[in-house]
Amino acid sequence: MTDYFNIQLKGDDIHAISAIGLAHMGDAVYELLVRTYLCAHGKATGKGLHRATVELVRAPRQAALSEKILPLLTEEESAVFKRGRNANVHTIAHNATVAEYRQATALEALFGWLYLNNAHERINKLFNVMMEGE
Repeated sequence: MTDYFNIQLKGDDIHAISAIGLAHMGDAVYELLVRTYLCAHGKATGKGLHRATVELVRAPRQAALSEKILPLLTEEESAVFKRGRNANVHTIAHNATVAEYRQATALEALFGWLYLNNAHERINKLFNVMMEGE
């Protein structure tokens, strides 16, 4: 039985995943981190919890928060980020500019790539930097 909580993919298999595929995975990773962060910090309850989550996962907010980690990215992480930013996305969220949406997609692609590489400690480090002062 495959353990999808601890998937072990080879580097070539991860590289073969499209930037959109990585962003799809990273979207889930990022949202789980945000939900965990909010619950762990008692930031909101009930309906407020949903609103707080939505505020942090919206493209404009992701784009702004991603700026905090750009100087910390390795060369390889930066390449994945750029790959995500340059992905051919066919839809843009109504509440975001094209630039914000591309930046958010880049962040999600990076988190998806890191997750599939089992770099959970690195994801955690970057997420903590993003959430400083929030």
